Amino acid sequence: MWGRKMEKLKRTDRLVVLSTLLAKNPNTLFSLTDLAALTGAAKSTVSEDLTIVKEVLSSFSLGELYSVTGAAGGVLYRPKEHADDINDFLEKLSQKLSDPERMIPGGFIYMIDIIFNPQIISRIGEIFYTKFQHTDPDYIITMETKGIPIAMMTARSFNIPLVIIRNSGRVTEGSSVNINYLSGLTRRIQTMSLPRRALPPNSKVLLIDDFMKGGGTAQGMLNLMKEFNAEVVGTGVMIATRDPREKLVKDYTALLELVSIDEDKKDVIIRPFGAKK
Repeated sequence: MWGRKMEKLKRTDRLVVLSTLLAKNPNTLFSLTDLAALTGAAKSTVSEDLTIVKEVLSSFSLGELYSVTGAAGGVLYRPKEHADDINDFLEKLSQKLSDPERMIPGGFIYMIDIIFNPQIISRIGEIFYTKFQHTDPDYIITMETKGIPIAMMTARSFNIPLVIIRNSGRVTEGSSVNINYLSGLTRRIQTMSLPRRALPPNSKVLLIDDFMKGGGTAQGMLNLMKEFNAEVVGTGVMIATRDPREKLVKDYTALLELVSIDEDKKDVIIRPFGAKK
């Protein structure tokens, strides 16, 4: 499709093509010249079409169309979420995760079906994008393995690369940086590793993970980023536990909070983070 000039389309067809193309490629800059060639229309006509797309996206809280001026300008789609829509989504997700049948011996919650559900995780990625858009990171960083889908969808929303930290010293991508850290879940000393070529020095990075209890893993990731002289612009987690209240990492953004879990009473309480009791 790229670079292929099409026959002139009707406006309804152009609107479908433009909106679909932009939504499927978040934070990708498209020039009016390319879009005009793609739809077989004049640039002025495409500009009018984009105004319609922008208004519809705004009216239905489906993101925003952003214009970039100048010789290298164009338009790009940003998958920003409206605050009310975020709250509604997180409320429904917290209810789903509060099902007592999700309890696993040891005080854990079964989340695999959530984490690997494309519709849910793509939405979470857009929410993280909305919350961290202002930080303008160069890379998304996560720890294997359950944090990968969340971080990947966040990286897609930003249209930037994802870098995955290994949880052992066995790395096959050349020389690496290894550090030890205290896991907040197991309370054991573990090792995390990242190949030196995986992250350019002085990069701006956003840390994304699935779960935080004591913050040991997140603190380890922060320490590892120092070895690369990387600037950590934010830390986001899908779920953080209420206890312990004092985390090793002070500055983080959680979407949900695990308030309490009682195996004997088969009771789980998960709420949107910051929600009233």
